Amino acid sequence: MSKVLKGQVALVTGGSRGLGAVTAAALAEQGADVAISYVASTEKAQAVVETLKAKGVRALAIQSDQTDTAAAGPLLDQVLAHFGRIDILVNNAAIAIQGQSVDDPALETAKLDRMWQINVMGSVATTRAAAPRLSDGGRVIFIGSLLGTQVPFSGAADYAGSKAALVGYAKGVARDLGGRNITSNVIQPGVMPTDMAAEVLGAGVPEALLNLHAIRRIATLEEVAGTVCFLAGPNGGYITGQVISLAGGVGI
Repeated sequence: MSKVLKGQVALVTGGSRGLGAVTAAALAEQGADVAISYVASTEKAQAVVETLKAKGVRALAIQSDQTDTAAAGPLLDQVLAHFGRIDILVNNAAIAIQGQSVDDPALETAKLDRMWQINVMGSVATTRAAAPRLSDGGRVIFIGSLLGTQVPFSGAADYAGSKAALVGYAKGVARDLGGRNITSNVIQPGVMPTDMAAEVLGAGVPEALLNLHAIRRIATLEEVAGTVCFLAGPNGGYITGQVISLAGGVGI
């Protein structure tokens, strides 16, 4: 594979597992040095770092809790101290709390509030901290969700809302940073084979959910990571303020 990102530095939040780990590996395959953030999975994070280093790039795992917006500045400080620059920010860290309708008397509002804090304010804080330090021509990529624009089932109002908020914010970032040739886009996957999806759906994908897809399967993590790499690469430099769906034709 061509090392089109050689010499660039990427930060992938929530990079110790799932899509974050696969995205970090894909960026490293294209030559980028990669920092990942994580909350508690130190062993998994270090394993990802070793995998990245084996690809011939520099790598670093930084413990940082995205519920704490004050941690965003120190996170970026560590990236800059270790690598000397940042070119690509992938706002991936998120959680999913679904299953209760908003009129449920037992609605777990504390958990939902924490989700908003991580999914929205954590991404906002990281972007704010990164923006003045990003190299001109850099990239900001938000991992959203198809639910940010379409909600085909109940019990997902807060999660959908948190992902929809990223769309408006990313468009604003695109306008703010466009003068420096920095792009800002949202990738909206549908269902993916992640621990987070399994927590919501259980084992397997319900037939009713598959029936919504024109292509009757869920996305692979590699497909989503590949789209991140495209937006991060030289051919993605004129795409900004966009929402890209990777959901197998749901909603067409």
